[in-house]
Amino acid sequence: MIVTLNPSSTSTCNDSMAIFIVRHITTYQYRRRIRLGRHQLMARPRDSFDQRLINFSLDVTPKPSEVRWLHDVFGNCVAHVDFDCASDYLRFECVIKVDHTPENAPDFRIEGNAKDHPFAYHEEEAPDLAPYVQRWFSDPEDDVGRWLDTFLTRGPRHPTGRVLMTLNEAISDGFAYDRRTAPGTQTLSTTLELRIGTCRDFAVLMIEAARSLGFAARFITGYIYVPDRDGPTWLGGEPPMPGARFTSPAPAGSTTFHGLDVY
Repeated sequence: MIVTLNPSSTSTCNDSMAIFIVRHITTYQYRRRIRLGRHQLMARPRDSFDQRLINFSLDVTPKPSEVRWLHDVFGNCVAHVDFDCASDYLRFECVIKVDHTPENAPDFRIEGNAKDHPFAYHEEEAPDLAPYVQRWFSDPEDDVGRWLDTFLTRGPRHPTGRVLMTLNEAISDGFAYDRRTAPGTQTLSTTLELRIGTCRDFAVLMIEAARSLGFAARFITGYIYVPDRDGPTWLGGEPPMPGARFTSPAPAGSTTFHGLDVY
């Protein structure tokens, strides 16, 4: 559930600022009492230039023996929750309060060397971005490449913003959203053959497509605020670009979002 409180404008800029309260509950019910092991939670949002974390609380039932907070290699806050009891029920409740300044995305004020695609990342950035350019999912028949060739012309240089928007629109217009509760993602070939998938399937497709074009791209996740409705979680992809940021929006009809951060 997401609640917005008293949106307001600052006196120094035109950006709208709003206070959001997010209540996220996850429950597990087991057929019998089991010994609970360690759980890892990534529920605490990161502060950024467009978002300030005001308050965060975590309530766990049954009471854990220890809750320990760590940072992973990406700087995310991860809670390690340990138990010394058995239970047939487990519940996590997180309440998040944030001051959020929405972006006027997409923002294509890209550095000069990256205005046209393809481009090369700066030498000092390339080693850090290399893992985000490398493709992770199997595509032995180059299904992604053949799909890209249906709407992108390889070879000539094109405006970088246009390339990314064309890629995003190809997924938005060419695929249908279908909710799936089973864990994991479809193979790339399945998504491309059926033209149906969940937001996480589309995120995988867009990230792999962006990487095949030389972009550094990563998953992002968060919440979608829809007035008068509970705000579901989303996972997204964002290809970070020199001087700009592009975050793919949620597919039409999707209540969850799995997206992409492009550099």
